[in-house]
Formats: sequence, structure tokens, C-alpha cells
Amino acid sequence: MKTRIIIALGLLALSGNLLHAQGTAEDYARAYALSEKYNGLVLNASVTPNWIANHRFWYAQEVPGGRKYVLVDADKRTIAEMPDTMRQRLVNDQRGRFRPSGGRYWGERDEQRTADSIASPDGKYKAFIKNSNVYVREVATGNEKALSCDGASGEYYSVYIRWSPDSKKVATTKIRPAEKQYFYFVESSPKDQLQPKLHQREYAKPGDALPFAVPHIFHVESGVALTPSTELFSSQYDLNRLSWNQDSKAITFEYNQRGHQVYRVLEMSAETAVVRPIVEETSDTFVNYSRYFRHDMPDGKEMIWMSERDNWNHLYLIDKLSGKVKHQITKGEWYVRDIVEVDEKNRVIYFSANGMVKGEDPYLVRYYRINMDGSKLTCLTPDEGTHTARFSPDMKYLVDTWSKVDQAPTTVLRSAKDGKLLMELEKADLTALKAAGWIAPEPFVAKGRDGETDIWGVICRPSNFDPSKKYPVIEYIYAGPGSAYTPKAFRTFHWSLQQIAELGFIVVQCDGMGTSFRSKAFESVCYKNLKDAGFPDRKLWMKAAAEKYPYMDIERVGIFGSSAGGQEAMAAVLFHPEFYKAAYSACGCHDNRMDKIWWNEQWMGYPVDSSYIECSNVENAHLLTRPLMLMVGEMDDNVDPASTMQVVNALIKAKKDFELVVVPGMNHSMGGEYGDRKRFDFFVKHLLGVTPPAWNN
Repeated sequence: MKTRIIIALGLLALSGNLLHAQGTAEDYARAYALSEKYNGLVLNASVTPNWIANHRFWYAQEVPGGRKYVLVDADKRTIAEMPDTMRQRLVNDQRGRFRPSGGRYWGERDEQRTADSIASPDGKYKAFIKNSNVYVREVATGNEKALSCDGASGEYYSVYIRWSPDSKKVATTKIRPAEKQYFYFVESSPKDQLQPKLHQREYAKPGDALPFAVPHIFHVESGVALTPSTELFSSQYDLNRLSWNQDSKAITFEYNQRGHQVYRVLEMSAETAVVRPIVEETSDTFVNYSRYFRHDMPDGKEMIWMSERDNWNHLYLIDKLSGKVKHQITKGEWYVRDIVEVDEKNRVIYFSANGMVKGEDPYLVRYYRINMDGSKLTCLTPDEGTHTARFSPDMKYLVDTWSKVDQAPTTVLRSAKDGKLLMELEKADLTALKAAGWIAPEPFVAKGRDGETDIWGVICRPSNFDPSKKYPVIEYIYAGPGSAYTPKAFRTFHWSLQQIAELGFIVVQCDGMGTSFRSKAFESVCYKNLKDAGFPDRKLWMKAAAEKYPYMDIERVGIFGSSAGGQEAMAAVLFHPEFYKAAYSACGCHDNRMDKIWWNEQWMGYPVDSSYIECSNVENAHLLTRPLMLMVGEMDDNVDPASTMQVVNALIKAKKDFELVVVPGMNHSMGGEYGDRKRFDFFVKHLLGVTPPAWNN
């Protein structure tokens, strides 16, 4: 009798587990339906104002079943539906402005060999390149004059010629080109023919030779040619932004040193050819040149410059004549994000920043104004949340939309003088979304590896979440330096998080050390160390979350990502297999020597050294002990598909078991619908221990 009771209880428990099982066909169906289910349930989550005359703007207001167009008068604080005739004219005009345009592949280098002639400011001459040399033509007579004679196909003058404001001089660069490098891939199944196609892309990789440019100045009447010493720009990654000073006495250009540890703004005299530095940025890791801002004041004496020289990204006022900092405009343990406007007349700067408000998520973006002398810093968007501000053309008003991942968006009209609230425009309502089962991602913060620094992320739960159950954890990762990636603004559906969570997982995302928008020291952790990827912070963050929420089973942690995230996902199971138990890696740059030059030399340095080998998934493939699925699109022209195939080769040589998915015709991607299903099945099998639903029924 006792035995029968035990058996009966066991069967009852088993049936209960099956009833609430994870990774079932029903879970898959719910996951795929989630985006459509939530679509349209939140109206007016964003407002895009279209400013027109007299401080008025219009926008499309979402209403049940469609939209209507409203007109706002900021001066009168009124809002009304637009008349039909006005709506047809303004909306059609706005639509006509946005037409797709072609362009060359992003990796293709502009050789600066072809362009139209350039007219002088006084209209008397045109400057142009002929037979690799600089010429001017007198418009009135058609007479041509060669200003250079040493140009040749192997070392030629750039067609991007700049006239001095006084029309007496021209400047350009003389370029010594470097051999172009390409990578190749096969399109196995083209739509227009049976046979495969071979494609190539121009694509420089770390260590490849680069062109070398030298500025030259030519006096048109006298024919005097000035060539500077290259001492201050001798090891070029890039030399650009050549322009004349307003007084026509010098040109200014910028030099980005190979390896990115020196960045200079240089000035070359049009009389002596002497080059002097106006700004010099140096770093023992990298100068973050992608966070660039420079604004030259019209008097030619001052420059606004963005720099991380005090460990935070801030604005400085530079004396161009002396090359010294007049004063630091913004200051503090926070981060200037973008410059909206420089009001030269009133000497006011409008900008966005994060981290200024203590005690809240430091990534939340607000908008500010400040005088150029550093006084009267004013927050224009004070409410807690991450903001998007769109200013009127004269900077008198701004339309402010703010939200958080767990807070509905609100849009208001404010004064751009002091941020005063003038009128509410829209406030999104989440009632219908929550009724449909939506659970907001939860912001979560825990200490990082140093025990002091806050690491911020989000926790995402399935819509049928049951706190009495245990859930494996999956981390979505992209830890590439140069930005931060955890969502901060409201969205009805976070594809990378919510869909896979629906299968029975807790899905998380966080920004560890090595990412941007914090201090320079925070980001510099990545230098020559991309394999770090913030993992020491990520593991502590997840452990802290699991301590608060015991239903998070951190004995079963998976990870997935694409591109740099694909590299990092595989690195997780190579270097941290005690924590990460399975990885899905899509289109990864598995060896930084195989990826694009600009991204990898920025963070890994130049020359290419042993750090590239130490961070390589290819070189470390023999360390694999956990389940791994690799995905690559055969037509990926962002990351060379050979990078994936080289790691496959290393895994095979090391006799490792893994899965490979190659998607014909696909570019840089997580894998599309097919890759999504493979990723879902992979984690259901390896983290839930469940056989995924059959495909071919």
C-alpha cells in the first residue's frame, strides 16, 4: 500500500511538471506570436515633430484604428487637427525628402582621384587635377597654369582642393597610395542563375598598409609651392579635415596616428610651411576618436573640443593661437554624449549627457545648455528617464520624449531656455499591453569586479512567468567598445530578449567594463584585451541577481550574440566554462586580425602583436568543453566569413564537437528566421534538457 502511494505521488508530480513544462511546442508558438501580439497596443510611444514657420510644428498622432495629423503652435500653446489641404501639402512634402540613395561599399577607400573643378571664392579661377598634378584655369581667358609637376600615378595630388578665402592660394594633399586588400566570398544560390557567383570586397585588416598623405599649399600668382615636414604626422592611420583659416594665413588639418594613441589638430603656415599643434590628445591605451567633436569659432581664435583627457568625456575651449586650453567648459563624473547646437552669438552650447544625476541609472540621457565659460549649466529635460529632444530651428523650444524600459513614454513641449514645461503633448498608456501579458524588463544594478563600480543591466522574464519555478539564464551579449548596449528606452518588444525568454528562460543583458559612456578607465579595460568582454563583471552581476531572485538558475547559463557579440559568446565558453554552459555565436569576428582595420586597431592597437593571438577564438579553440553552435551567412560582407571557417578548422583539428549553421545568401546577421529556430532549439536542448519540437512534421 505504501509503495502504491509513493508511485501515485510520483506520477502526480510528473504530470504537474509536464503541465508547466518549458520548451514545449506551445512555448514556441507563443514566442513567435509575441511581437504581433504586442504590436499596436501602445499608441504615441514616440512623437516626431516637423517644425515649420512661426514656432509651429505638426506630427502624426496615433489613434485607435489609424492616425491623425495635428498642428501645434508653441507660442500660443495650442494643439489642433490639421486642415486636410495643409496636411496633404506638408505630409507629402515631408515624404518626398526621404528617398534611398546608392553609395559605395563602406570598406571601399576613396582614392581622391576624380572630382569636378573647384571655383575660387572670387570666381576668377578654377582649380583641378590633370595628370596627377594641380592646375588652375583662369575663367576669363581659359589659360591653364600648372602649380605642381611632381605628381604621378604612384604619388598624386588629391582632387579635394581647398581655396583660401582670399582666392590667392590653394591647398590639397599629395597621396602615396597603398595596395588595396580584398576578401572574397561565394554566393552559392543566386536568384538569377544556377551557377554560384564569386564576390569581392575592398577590406583593409589590422596591419595592412595604408596611404600616406602630405598637405601642400600653392600660391596661385607666384607659383610658390610649400611642402611641410612630416614629423608631426609621420605614422598615419588617417589625415583629414583639411581647411583654411579665415585669415588665409594657414590651413588646419587633423592627424590620427596609427595605433590611435595620438590625435592632433595641426596648423600649417601658408608662408613658412611650419606645422604646429593646436590640440594634441595622447593616451597609453587609445584616443577615442570616434567620440569626436570640434567647432571652430568664426573669429578664428577659439575652438570647442571634445576630450576624455580628465577620464570623462567633456568639452574644452581651446585658444587656437597658443594651442592651450582656455578653460574646461563641462566638468564632472559624467559623460557628454552629443552636441546639438553651438550658439556662437550668445556663446551657448546645447548638448546631451548621461550620468549627471546621482542615484539613478548613469546611462539615462538628458539634454542641457551651458555657457562657453562653463557657467549656467541648465538641465532642459529634468524628468527621470532617457530623453530624445527635438529643438525648434531657432532653439527657443524643444519637444521632449522620455521613458525607461519599464516606464511608458511621455512627450511634452519645453522651453529651451530653462526646460520649463509648457504643454503636454502625448502620454502613452500601457494598460492594453499589460493586459496582453507583457512583463517589463527590470533594470538591475550590482557591483563589478572592483567591488565599487555599478554595473547596470536588465532582466527579462517570460509572459507566463512563475516565481516558484527554476529558470535557466541566457545572456544576450554585445560588448564591443565604443557604445553601450543595454536598452534604456521603452519598447513594446525587445526581440533579442523577450522572444527567447518565452521558451522558459530568464534573459539578461548588461554593460560590463570595456563598454562606453562611463569613465575612460571603465572603457579602457578592453585595450589589447577584447577577450575580457566584461566577463568578470557580468558573472558577478548575474550572481547578485540570482541571490535576489532564487528562481534564476545560474548553474545553467547560456550566452548568445552576433558580430563582436558572436566573438564574445564563443569566448565565454572558451575562457569561462565554469559559468557559461552553452553558447550560440553568430557571424563572429573570431580573430581580430581577420576583421576590419578601423574597429580592431582602435581597441587592440598597432602593430599587430601577441595580444591579438591571446584574444583569438581560433588560437584558443582547443579550450572548448561546452556546447557551441556557430552560425554564419555565406555573404557576410561586414565580418569576413572566413573568420568563422577558420575557427571551425581549428575546432576540427582539436577534435571538438560543435554545430555549424551556414545560411546561403545571408549577410551579417543573427541567422534570420532559420537561425532563430536553431538558436531556440540549441538552448532548449542544452539548458532545459528538453528535446525541441520536431521541425518536419
